[in-house]
Amino acid sequence: MKGLIQRVSHANVVVAGETVGAIDAGLLLLLGVEKDDDEQKADKLLDRVLRYRVFSDDNGKMNLSLADTGGGLLVVSQFTLVADTCKGLRPSFSSGATPEKGNALYEYFVKQAQLRHPDVATGVFGADMKVSLLNDGPVTFMLDV
Repeated sequence: MKGLIQRVSHANVVVAGETVGAIDAGLLLLLGVEKDDDEQKADKLLDRVLRYRVFSDDNGKMNLSLADTGGGLLVVSQFTLVADTCKGLRPSFSSGATPEKGNALYEYFVKQAQLRHPDVATGVFGADMKVSLLNDGPVTFMLDV
C-alpha cells in the first residue's frame, strides 16, 4: 500500500462538476492499493499518516502530526501510484489490486480514518476526479508499508 501525502492549505475533489470532498489546512492523501495489501497494511499506513510529523511547531521545525494539529484529511484513491515505471515508456500495473479489492481496502481505510480522526473527506473510488490543492511548503512525502 502506498500513500502520497501532501501538506495543504486547502484541497478539494470534484466529480462531474460537483465537489464531493474538501478540507482546509491538513493533508491530502493519494492512496494506492497493491494486490498483496490487506487490512493490517491499511491500519499501519493510516497510523503513519495520522502520526507523521510534517507540520511546524512554534520553532518552525516539522514536529507536529495531523493528530496533533487536528487538520483535515482528504483521502483520494490513486491507482497509478502502484505503477511499475522502472523500464520502458509505459507504466505496468501488474502489482495493482483488482478494482474490487482496491475499493474494499479504500473503503476500509476511510472508515478507520473516520473512527480515528475528526475531519476526513474523500473522493469517489474509480471516478474521473478533478483534485485541486494548494501545497503548503511544498511538502510531499511517499509512504510505503
